[in-house]
Amino acid sequence: MLDEQTEAGRVALIGAGPGDPELLTLKARRLLHEADVVIYDRLVSSEILELARREAIVIEVGKIPDGPSWKQDDINALMVQHAGGGAHVARLKSGDPAVFGRLDEEMDALDNAGIAFEIIPGITSAAAAAASIKVSWTRRGRNKSFRLMTGHDVDGFAEHDWRGLAQAGAAAAIYMGVRAARFVQGRLMIHGADPDTPITAIENASRSDQKIVATTLGGLPDALAGAGITGPAILFLGLAPREALDVADRIDTTHIPTAEAL
Repeated sequence: MLDEQTEAGRVALIGAGPGDPELLTLKARRLLHEADVVIYDRLVSSEILELARREAIVIEVGKIPDGPSWKQDDINALMVQHAGGGAHVARLKSGDPAVFGRLDEEMDALDNAGIAFEIIPGITSAAAAAASIKVSWTRRGRNKSFRLMTGHDVDGFAEHDWRGLAQAGAAAAIYMGVRAARFVQGRLMIHGADPDTPITAIENASRSDQKIVATTLGGLPDALAGAGITGPAILFLGLAPREALDVADRIDTTHIPTAEAL
């Protein structure tokens, strides 16, 4: 028969945000500090981990592209083991748990084990990246929709509605897109995308080592390589940094003749 402590075991699936600890929600910070066990992804920043109690057990369950990685089943088992033993577990996932974070697999494992859990949303990397270059995802007269997409899925490079994405005014955030850059470029241009379509890459959004590269679809792979962008990075299709837009606007108003001048 389980004692009261064992019955109290539970898991908080917490969005740790893009890395800046000031972008954590108050609830995320409180649950992290209360946790007996902290299970965190490789991309969770050290500044956020410092908010855990000194007495907490802290375990990294990193997944490295083309490198040593924890299997998802083992991560699930680790959560069940500690929560089943009565621990309050903080499962820290970078960004927002529901955005390309394999949240469903972890919820299914907890449900199957009868473990109580809750989800704490976090600021996804695309939101932090947009803020860093001072642009909005949607803009009246530019785009009526915005897509979150991944460059990779379980089968390799991910397929999407390339014809729709190639249309003028389309805007999207591409997660895990650095290694897929040439693939994305090829798919879009085959479907008629303008090579001059703006693309902005933001590496380590919100962190002290953040790097921003503004380029075009035609120059994307070379620009990423030249800047040494390896990830984690967000690629914005159809969005340029606000400073670049301001320059373009000034050029347009300076060099386009007015009706009176014609």
